[in-house]
Amino acid sequence: MRIEQHPVLEFRRGKKIKFTFDGKEYEGYEGETIAAALHAAGIRVMRESPVLHRPRGLFCAIGNCSSCLMTVNGEPNVRICVEKLRPGMVVESQKGKGVIYAAGN
Repeated sequence: MRIEQHPVLEFRRGKKIKFTFDGKEYEGYEGETIAAALHAAGIRVMRESPVLHRPRGLFCAIGNCSSCLMTVNGEPNVRICVEKLRPGMVVESQKGKGVIYAAGN
């Protein structure tokens, strides 16, 4: 569900674009964040806590917490609450700390 009108905020959405999340295709709008597009698609769990594996959802939406860290186009630990959606993005939920493993490790 997306907010279409607000008494104070003005929404400037671009054209509809497609991206994938955990292998499934979704639609969002240019100019909105990845988290906003996922939330509008009904995705409420953004990641698991690294130690106790508890579900974490959208919390601060301003890039200060770590509840929305995901892997985007192969790069781990991207704060999707502030990362703008672009066509063809590959977004993956991540478990643990999202470490990049170098060849040979």
